[in-house]
Amino acid sequence: MKNYAQQQKLILLSQITNKYFQRRDFSGCDLSGIDLKGIDLSGVNFIGADLRGANLSGCVLTRANLSGANLIEANLCEANLYEASLCEANLINADLTRANLCGTFLWRVKLTGSNLWGASLCDVDLREADLSEAKLIEASLIEANLSFANLAGAKLCGAKLLEANLTEANLTGADLTWANLTKANLNKANLWKTNLIYAKLRDTIMPDGTIEQPQIMIY
Repeated sequence: MKNYAQQQKLILLSQITNKYFQRRDFSGCDLSGIDLKGIDLSGVNFIGADLRGANLSGCVLTRANLSGANLIEANLCEANLYEASLCEANLINADLTRANLCGTFLWRVKLTGSNLWGASLCDVDLREADLSEAKLIEASLIEANLSFANLAGAKLCGAKLLEANLTEANLTGADLTWANLTKANLNKANLWKTNLIYAKLRDTIMPDGTIEQPQIMIY
């Protein structure tokens, strides 16, 4: 016999998946562990919702509001989060492999240890975000705003950071092997023990304000 909490989750799931259901507000709801794989959740309000361990892989979450939501260890693999809001959301150890986050608002989001391999993060707002130890291998961060972000120990091998704003970002121990930093702004960024081997630094503003003209290799 299912307990009350399980029954409530089943009711919420049936409401969300019912094509005739008009209510789109699940702010503050306990949806931890729920399986919503592949469902169209565009524009849904999940502000402050508990989505720990939820399966949102392949979901359409365009313009959804997940600000302040708890998404620890959630599965968002290949989810479409175009122009969604995840400001101050907790995505520690979440799986965002190949997710579309273009134009997403990620101010002060917690992405520690998250997997963003091959994710699209063009023109995202990641100011003051915590991306320490995150996997951003081959991710696209073109024109992303990463000012004051914490990228300590992050894996950015082959990442595209063209015209990205990394002003005063913490890149201590980050791996930027083969990353493209053309026209990126690294003014006052912390590059202590950062791996920039084979990184493209053309017209890149360096921490001391100088501009790198040729493509160079730093060991």
